[in-house]
Amino acid sequence: MMLTIEDQEAAVNEFIDCLIEKRAEGDSFCAYIYNLKKLKDHAIRIKQSLPDFCYLFYAMKANPDIRILKVLDEIVDGFDAASAGEIQTAKTISIKPVIFGAPAKKEYEIKHIVHGDVQWTNVESFHDLKRLQYWGDKAGTTIPIIVRVNLKDDVSDSHLKMSGVPTQFGVDERHVPQLLRKLSVSPNLEFKGFHFHAMSNNLDAERHVNFIELCIKKAISWSREHRLSLSVVNVGGGVGINYFNADAPFEWDILSQGLHTLQKRYGAEGFKLILELGRYMVADCGYYTAEVIDIKENHGEQFALLRGGSHHFRLPAAWKMSHPFFVHPVAKWDYPFERPMISNSYVTITGELCTPNDVLAKHEYVNELKVGDLIIFMFTGAYGWSISHRDFLSHPYPEVHYID
Repeated sequence: MMLTIEDQEAAVNEFIDCLIEKRAEGDSFCAYIYNLKKLKDHAIRIKQSLPDFCYLFYAMKANPDIRILKVLDEIVDGFDAASAGEIQTAKTISIKPVIFGAPAKKEYEIKHIVHGDVQWTNVESFHDLKRLQYWGDKAGTTIPIIVRVNLKDDVSDSHLKMSGVPTQFGVDERHVPQLLRKLSVSPNLEFKGFHFHAMSNNLDAERHVNFIELCIKKAISWSREHRLSLSVVNVGGGVGINYFNADAPFEWDILSQGLHTLQKRYGAEGFKLILELGRYMVADCGYYTAEVIDIKENHGEQFALLRGGSHHFRLPAAWKMSHPFFVHPVAKWDYPFERPMISNSYVTITGELCTPNDVLAKHEYVNELKVGDLIIFMFTGAYGWSISHRDFLSHPYPEVHYID
């Protein structure tokens, strides 16, 4: 479902050429570019591939850009918010349902819950349950809740794990029966289902199907044991992007076929299965591009220094990985002296910050790279600008452009 590197180069290079022609003389180029047409087509394919018992929600934490949200609002069934700010943003652009999940709810966030601004709210702990009951009783309202479970077993080889290991997320699976008993004597809380978000950036589609079936089985079992009406099973997101081999993406068709099989097995139970996709939904529509300001050699290694860096795009430094990129050659050279360049060489690509941690790609091969060329990082539509320490050293922000 993703374009090859060659296709992505052709699609974005033409757009960048137009931007470069319009820039002011002397300005170094640095920008995020979001291809909204590509995003829309991708989201529609995802939605159309799902069986009838699936709800498709967008996890706003991946990228809360308003224009991205407006495109997705036409396609998804709702939004997953993790803060009051995200709730307010979602309500500003959409009338669709919002799921609120946060491990540390503040009172101002609970006000959104009791005022009915969200469709469902995750319960993350016993204390969380007591607070929601307290505020529901105080407001004279009933709060629809979903119990978030931290499964006792590791369920994938994903990059980040929120379940099966000790984390701050959800209720330990061993304690779920006890919490459900507490819930039965909480008159202002209405049980709707379970939430099992357990991973981030899983690349194994078959294991993802197995994980979802495991969640369904546990949800059905607990609901029957405690005589609860099961409305939703939320399996979160966690579908990954292959940053290391763009031509071997997550096999979405395997997941889609698996979901259709699961509907045949469990559809008669009457619940809706919720997918909260974030990274997989938007990563491939985004590009972060920055101009090469200098090329130098230190201790036998080549370095390319950018107008930009991890203060704009934090993900590679946070994950200690080389982010995939391609080179956009720029012919123009205005200086009267020699233009620095390297050919058929390995290079480490760094930013403009005064820290050795400002590395976006390490020891990667390039055919040719010159000062003044642009580096274009792919898959930056998710967990890019919005998670970055943008004010460090007070450098200017990147531009933001849209292809629509």
